[in-house]
Amino acid sequence: MDTTPVIDVEQLNLSYGEFHAVKDLSFQVRRGEFYALLGTNGAGKTSTLETVEGHRTATSGAVRVFGQNPRQRAAVRPRMGVMLQESGFSPDLTVRESVRLIGTLTQRRDSVDRVLGLVGLTAKARTKVSQLSGGEKRRLDFATAVYGTPELIFLDEPTTGLDIQSRDALWDAVDRLREAGSTIVLTTHYLEEAQQRADRIGLMHRGSFHKEGTVSELTRMLPAVITFSLLAPAPVLPLPAVESDGRLRIETFSLQKDLNVLLHWAQDHDVELHDLHAGPTRLDDVFRSISSL
Repeated sequence: MDTTPVIDVEQLNLSYGEFHAVKDLSFQVRRGEFYALLGTNGAGKTSTLETVEGHRTATSGAVRVFGQNPRQRAAVRPRMGVMLQESGFSPDLTVRESVRLIGTLTQRRDSVDRVLGLVGLTAKARTKVSQLSGGEKRRLDFATAVYGTPELIFLDEPTTGLDIQSRDALWDAVDRLREAGSTIVLTTHYLEEAQQRADRIGLMHRGSFHKEGTVSELTRMLPAVITFSLLAPAPVLPLPAVESDGRLRIETFSLQKDLNVLLHWAQDHDVELHDLHAGPTRLDDVFRSISSL
């Protein structure tokens, strides 16, 4: 992977009056990378992305996209696709007209029919935006973001309002864009989407990064968990455990080793471990850990 950063944020600060929304934030997104920027409510991720996208001016610090100030829209915007949470399309325009308009404004070239086919809106090409369902509007948002296969694509809550089939189709399209070389920046409240797809994740809390790294690096910061129930009296457990609502919970940074110890103990003492679950920490556990700070 080319390590030249497509996005380079250095010591970014954003203030609204006395409120310091983003504090000395620095991060990079490499070419071809799938980067997820996540955060608790009010963490500052929306303000950060608006600055990177060129919609907002930094109070201090430096932001570069393709090596340039994102406020230089003529140079940066044709290479960038943005899927906002709400697009604000004119309700009187048709789907085809909306996609063509965005293509004109961004100066990207593509086939409207190709893009409508990509997002499953071919049958709705002549339908006015006001007559679309919520899920269809999200697919239209996606269509305008990926028109022309831009080098850098921002996806802000892309699957909100989509059914399972449409969600799968959207991620299939994102996979094809990545194969074509596009860099993806995602924000989402569906943490499993980030966990399954992101190369790296930045977790924001109160205006700055709390953690950044791969999913594996982030989840290793918290212990794995083994849970089970004992329906009959048993000898002393071989590992420290906490009981809650009739279930025993063991936390460990050596999951394989300690699970093996527990299973051997159960076999040696003829003890049945009911409803046994064991697994590494998930991204949502990491997210909860920073939400409680």
